[in-house]
Amino acid sequence: MMFRKKKDSELDYTSLNEILKIGSKLSEIFYVIAIIAIVILGTHLIKEWGILGFIAEFFAVISPIFIGLIIAWLFDPLVRWFQKKKIPRLLGCILVYLLIIGSLFLLLYLIVPTFIDQVKDFIGTIPDLIKDFTKIVDAFFKSLGGKTGINTTSIKKEVYASIEHFGHSLTTSIPNTILSAGQSVFSGIVSFALGLMIGFYMLFDFDKLNDHIVSILPKRWKKPYKELGDRLNDSLRDYIQGLLLIMLLVFITQAIGLTLVGLKAPLIFALFCALTDIIPYFGPYIGAVPVVIVAFATSPITGICSIIAILVVQTLENNFYQPLIMGHTMKLHPVTIMLGLLIFGHFFGIIGMIVATPVIAAGKVIFTYLDEKLNIVDRLTGEK
Repeated sequence: MMFRKKKDSELDYTSLNEILKIGSKLSEIFYVIAIIAIVILGTHLIKEWGILGFIAEFFAVISPIFIGLIIAWLFDPLVRWFQKKKIPRLLGCILVYLLIIGSLFLLLYLIVPTFIDQVKDFIGTIPDLIKDFTKIVDAFFKSLGGKTGINTTSIKKEVYASIEHFGHSLTTSIPNTILSAGQSVFSGIVSFALGLMIGFYMLFDFDKLNDHIVSILPKRWKKPYKELGDRLNDSLRDYIQGLLLIMLLVFITQAIGLTLVGLKAPLIFALFCALTDIIPYFGPYIGAVPVVIVAFATSPITGICSIIAILVVQTLENNFYQPLIMGHTMKLHPVTIMLGLLIFGHFFGIIGMIVATPVIAAGKVIFTYLDEKLNIVDRLTGEK
């Protein structure tokens, strides 16, 4: 028999145990594969069934509560710091909110009037930009036809018609776009104001909220919840605070650089570059595209200088902002981040690319914690 010894009829327990161990390892591997398959299938179903749209609409309705929760979560450490300095929590919340509101009003006072003027100036320069771009295209076709002998007349007509149509549609759609943007901004301001008010009450009772959650958990879950919660809070809070500070620095330095090179509406493009900087690796290139197009439409020198300005800001970000502010907060390999961006971007578009990094980081923190408690990696590799 297969598992019997040669001299007697007893089972060969050593061979049987080895086969059982192999079977156990295979079952664990299949278990992990099944989890991955379920995650992929769930993500696909979320997209196909429109669940993501429902979630987005739900969050839009409760956005003030969500904003308030984020504010309370972000600024709770500062209030706790005030408490350590013997300042009552209520007074600490008031001081934090005075700082937030004062910073917002100062920012609006300094930027909004200039921003509005630059939007008006940029709209007025659109016809000239279209003409300049047409001249560039015309020069390109002339040089192409002269070198290759190809008749480019029909191609030129189609390109010019496309440029003219784009310019006309852009000019006619701008008022509607501004009106729609104004409505969205007003709605956002109302939601943010409500979120600020809700956030104040949440911030005041934020420590009690966490204690209440701990109190309703089973006794054996309380310590793991606190340990895992502290790790997630530290990792994600440092990431978000660092990201906001980097975006502010990118906006300031990019605005200075684009102003010096003479680009029209530098604040608009600097803001766009700062916002797209949320997306790791790909974001700076997305933000640079409209800057370079408008700059070269203005003049070749402005285009080249704009590229230099963008490269200088990216050099500052990669070598100074990121190492000094973010450090090794996320502790994620670049390949992991890029794969996450591709996967989340494929399923959820730009929003997916924005949330990919913090979601992956949170998943890593959770997996690391579970591995410490359950030795998942050692079991899969057979080391234990």
